[in-house]
Amino acid sequence: MIPRSGTELINPFKLLERVGIREGQKIADMGCGSLGHFVFPAAQLVGPKGMVFAVDIQRSALEYIERRAKEGQFFNVHPVWSDMDVYRATRIDEGSLDITLLINNFYLSSNRSQMLREMARLTRPQGWIVVVEWKPIASPLGPPVDHRIDQEQVKREMRSPLIEYHDAFDVGMYHYGLIFSRTNELV
Repeated sequence: MIPRSGTELINPFKLLERVGIREGQKIADMGCGSLGHFVFPAAQLVGPKGMVFAVDIQRSALEYIERRAKEGQFFNVHPVWSDMDVYRATRIDEGSLDITLLINNFYLSSNRSQMLREMARLTRPQGWIVVVEWKPIASPLGPPVDHRIDQEQVKREMRSPLIEYHDAFDVGMYHYGLIFSRTNELV
């Protein structure tokens, strides 16, 4: 069965509630894409006192996010252009994020060690870094199975003094989620 919408594939509200998003928090969706599938639900959940950074390398995606934010009066959504594979490229205050999301983008990274350092740099100590990826199984959508990365490989590649593994959970039929916490180590 092919899901008819992104919400059938991954319910953004369920995912965000599972990772403990709360009113007033600062969140970044690294590699948000043009739809803002997690950006706009996060903006609703953090409320007007919170902030959601929609981070992407494609300016056209960010233009669409910005247009949609204005139309929907999401004044707490801030598009940020960045190459997340480059350490210190993202113009968000260091250590300011409560939750950093990386959804369906780990497998695409060409420099995972730099991406890890960048996410750690942006996330406050004891904040969460959430990685959601495709399960390495056949599915009607998504990248080829040989491009997918299993949970153990993600955990190995995320091993660092800057973060520690916290928890794993299922995110629908075709995805898994991993929660890491940011340590007090200096970046």
